Amino acid sequence: MEKNENIEMITGDPKKAINKLSLPIIASMFLIFANNIIDSIWVAGLGAEPLAALGYTTPLFLIMVGFGNGLGAGGNSVISRYIGAEDKHSANNAAIHNLILSAVASIIITILFTVFLKPLLILMGATPVIDYAMEYGLIIFAWTFGLLMPPIVGGAFRAEGDIKRATIPIAIAAIINMILDPIFIYTFNMGIAGAAWATALGPFISLLVMFYWIFVKKDTYLSYNRKDFHNDLKMYKDILVVGIPASLEQLVLSVLTIFVNYMLTIVSGPMAVAVYTAGWRIVNIGMLPAIGVGTAAISVAGVAFGSRKYENLRVTARYAVKVALIASIIVCIILYVFANQIAFIFSYSESSADLAPSIASFLQIMCMFILYVPFGASAGNVFQGVGKGTISFVLTTFREFILVLIFAYLLGFVFNMGETGIYYGMLLGGGIGSLICYACIELYINRLIRSWDQQNEAKSSI
Repeated sequence: MEKNENIEMITGDPKKAINKLSLPIIASMFLIFANNIIDSIWVAGLGAEPLAALGYTTPLFLIMVGFGNGLGAGGNSVISRYIGAEDKHSANNAAIHNLILSAVASIIITILFTVFLKPLLILMGATPVIDYAMEYGLIIFAWTFGLLMPPIVGGAFRAEGDIKRATIPIAIAAIINMILDPIFIYTFNMGIAGAAWATALGPFISLLVMFYWIFVKKDTYLSYNRKDFHNDLKMYKDILVVGIPASLEQLVLSVLTIFVNYMLTIVSGPMAVAVYTAGWRIVNIGMLPAIGVGTAAISVAGVAFGSRKYENLRVTARYAVKVALIASIIVCIILYVFANQIAFIFSYSESSADLAPSIASFLQIMCMFILYVPFGASAGNVFQGVGKGTISFVLTTFREFILVLIFAYLLGFVFNMGETGIYYGMLLGGGIGSLICYACIELYINRLIRSWDQQNEAKSSI
């Protein structure tokens, strides 16, 4: 299998590979979340109701994006394992299957979300701001293909170690959105619909850039030529075995957000949802180092697993946690110290000024959530990298939808702590669940290494 600089990097020292892959991923993710923050900032200028509408729509938007990221993780896992096994023909074929799946998924999700958007929003408690939520959501989901396909195609680029091509289009999308937001919302007086159009057009342009590299320039390591494609239902299955559970993980997180929004609506009303929407987006930015390192670990773990270098798998899991935890501690301190200043960016207008103290308090509590993310994210992504997406999904579901939700309900309602109790419950459940996830990946890798050592001993004794 001919190799280039990227392939040499991804199949070499796991620590160096994680370092090289992580920083661009974190930078691109930062641009995505900064993009979302800027959406919130500009929409906040329209008042608390449009901002709350954005909060009700966000979980559904994240389900869509999460499905794209999930399929991207599935393609990344399968392709990187073939690269680790030095089977380039199968890697090419997997990349083409990955692209076909992204197109089919885009069509299905567009139909489902545009048809069922209003009843879903009403079910989530968005009735007080339903007009704003529908105005934003219908535009977003009509452009599903532009939002869904880039992370899937990017997963193939990450698998071959071509991190520049995986991240540059994301940067383009974010920058375009940032430029268009104030123009569409205020200059063209489009309101919340302007925010939706800006969000949709950026990723569509980035997708065109990706297609240019693949089908026009044709200088990627993986080949997308017709001669490389041989329809194989098993390959679709291999991608989906990781991709569907990874997508469902985001669905679990989004459903959790729906329940949290609903609980906050009961205890404090739409204003609490506005606070949670703004504050949680800041916390999400704080999670980026851990999520970025974990995303890099998918490719590195897949290559290690495909080449049967299981000790490299252990190095990948432990090093990912170490690097992500150091960065997360720094971010947590920054958010706690500068909570008031950060809160101001969501309360600059007269109609949203009352939100500032609540957002600052939220940040000083929930910044602690960031410290648990390295353990859960690294473990889950390594499981995805080795093709065990179902295990990652089960652990995420147990952590987020059972532990976090149960503790949030207990402290918020049973112990009558209200809004603050919900936040502390999320912290407690998330912390316990993340540590359990990391313990599971350590046990899994130890079992792999023991099994491999026993096989080698048996062969040597013959």
